Amino acid sequence: GSNCPAAAVRTVPPLPVSRLEAMPYKPIESYGVIGDLHSVALVANDGSIDWCCLPHFDSPSVFASILDERKGGYFKIAVQHESSHRQLYLPETNILITRFLSEEGVGEVIDFMPIVPKGSAKHHEILRIVQSVRGTLACRLECKPAYDYARSEHEVSLRPEGAVFAYPSANFALLSPVPLERDAGGVYARFTLEPGQKAVFTFRHGSADNLLAAATDGQEALNRTTKFWRKWLNKGRYEGRWREMVERSALALKLLTFEPTGAIVAAPTSSLPEEIGGIRNWDYRYTWIRDAAFTIYAFLRLGYTEEAADFMHWLETRVQEEDTPTAPLQIMYRIDGSPEIPEFELPHLEGYRRSGPVRIGNAAAGQLQLDIYGELIDSIYLYDKWVTPVSYDLWLKIRGMLRWVARHWESPDEGIWEVRAGRRQFVYSKMQCWVALDRGLRLALKRGLPNNREWLRSTRDRIYESIMKNGWNSRRKAFVQYYGAEALDASNLLMPLVRFVSPSDPRMVATLDRTMEELVSDSLVYRYEIGKGAGDGLTGSEGTFSVCTFWLVESLARAGRIDEARLIFEKMLTYANPLGLYSEQIGPSGQALGNFPQAFTHLGLISAAFSLNRVLR
Repeated sequence: GSNCPAAAVRTVPPLPVSRLEAMPYKPIESYGVIGDLHSVALVANDGSIDWCCLPHFDSPSVFASILDERKGGYFKIAVQHESSHRQLYLPETNILITRFLSEEGVGEVIDFMPIVPKGSAKHHEILRIVQSVRGTLACRLECKPAYDYARSEHEVSLRPEGAVFAYPSANFALLSPVPLERDAGGVYARFTLEPGQKAVFTFRHGSADNLLAAATDGQEALNRTTKFWRKWLNKGRYEGRWREMVERSALALKLLTFEPTGAIVAAPTSSLPEEIGGIRNWDYRYTWIRDAAFTIYAFLRLGYTEEAADFMHWLETRVQEEDTPTAPLQIMYRIDGSPEIPEFELPHLEGYRRSGPVRIGNAAAGQLQLDIYGELIDSIYLYDKWVTPVSYDLWLKIRGMLRWVARHWESPDEGIWEVRAGRRQFVYSKMQCWVALDRGLRLALKRGLPNNREWLRSTRDRIYESIMKNGWNSRRKAFVQYYGAEALDASNLLMPLVRFVSPSDPRMVATLDRTMEELVSDSLVYRYEIGKGAGDGLTGSEGTFSVCTFWLVESLARAGRIDEARLIFEKMLTYANPLGLYSEQIGPSGQALGNFPQAFTHLGLISAAFSLNRVLR
């Protein structure tokens, strides 16, 4: 097998090894991501795992040097020769290969988290297969975990199988075929690989009594995990242009799915900044109803119906009864369905490139965002149409949501962008309330389901006329951010996409023109004008918002402006990292900003590719 025994790997005399002094933070776009449908790890192109939470997405971090290079913890394997770095995915998988090219030879680190049958996982593991492709290579390993966001002390014990890192509330082990040495709360090793030689290292989370169980067979696990990802991807039915980018986006979205519950996280990271040196740093390791609903829409388009069914089951247990004093849904939940997501700061961590504060949890969970009902019921409507009819019990909960929306659509809210400057009458929120009632009425009519049709229909029509009267600014010749505002908002690009207005409607054409003039910078789209409109209650600025650029592509395509749409789409593809992954935003010099990779961006890419491909045909 590929598990290279200790005797077969030539070790070199142990020398103190420490991370490069004052090692600068790496660009966010220099990372790849691996995962096991419970959590993920971010692997830099220099072979360092700089972010990982185990056993789940929202567990405390065990490696977090991406948020503090000195304290956060990391697990690095690399060749010691001066080399250049390349990364690629094993085709049609989420198995990452990091290549080191030097004059002495070529080395590779194959990183993945094994996929095991549902409910049978004894451990959550990261497997790292190191191999010399060409030449004799001196390699080094450094593993320095820092559990609980570097707040917990731990003990390191060396064993014949490797090392154990014991914390008060968690245990980890590094199984190694080469001898390890202690190094300041971690371990290190130096070893040499001859041409064709491999060594397999396993970082494992589990209970103390089975941490040192037999190491996973690296080649068998690699074959099994490769088969899983390819089998899953082959269920998709996308055959259009840009297939490789669409499939990579689908694989990224699948990585963000929590298999035990069907929940989908917005992103697997926390506090990667929207502005270097700014305070716009948020924790995205939770399930936003909006993001998940859009993701289900993308999965349905691609043909992945099981993911949609799993999320529907998760959703059905979240919806509160109609007579509850609060809204039927929170805007977000933990992946296990818990509504408690308190927000707090970690002042002992300096933040990515000293962009503090580092935040855990998200206070936006307590906000009112009326748009989630439109996005959600639209996805349910499509699920009913393309997968399976909704059950009567689920319909009762949907009907409760529709009645709640009909009674509360005139309420001000914090809106899609989660502003922290007070509630407003946001146009996008009103539009999605219209979508909720419209799709609910269509669903009930199609299935003959009991519903108060006349009341909901008249309310839907009132919402429409309210938006046309109060959301349209005749002086600006555009739909604006909120009632009475002057500022534009890129979320209004979705109006033709949800069939609220025709893409050729003069008001929509004018809004599209104003958006191109005022929110677009060389094809990239800002989500709103900071300093105008409602304000978001935060200091500083941010980058362009990637999903908004994909919305612009789709809106232009539907308006018949195909050449513009295609050029903007092709330009946007150049802002992906070398692996085809996107963060939330793009900075002034084209760098990735915000949490990474972000579901919202990738589902925007999928939707834009579908629409653009359709009109090009």
